Amino acid sequence: MTPHTGLSARIELTVTDADTAQALRSGTVPVLATPRLMALCEEASCKAIEGHLPESCTSVGKRMQFDHLVPVGVGGVVWAEATLDRIEGRRLVFTLSVSESAGLVAAGKLIRVIVDREAFLANVR
Repeated sequence: MTPHTGLSARIELTVTDADTAQALRSGTVPVLATPRLMALCEEASCKAIEGHLPESCTSVGKRMQFDHLVPVGVGGVVWAEATLDRIEGRRLVFTLSVSESAGLVAAGKLIRVIVDREAFLANVR
């Protein structure tokens, strides 16, 4: 199978102390950290294309544009959605959103690139 536009996935997270800016050292407040939100979105993008790449290939993150709009505290529940919007050769362009029951928490774009796993790993420094 090959990836095609429209593929999407959703990942849910209940925020714990380990997900906070304090725990990830990205700030000093006990709220859901931006890096954790970004990782959640990357996880959703990987899940969206799971089973749609050749066995010898994987995808790697290249660029993310991300706006974190509102704080979410410990115990809050968020869900990240990634939808494959465009395919530009080996580049996969996703639209990202993170929401909670009260509305949008974050949004952005992610570019992942399809690579041959062995060739990619041969270039690791």
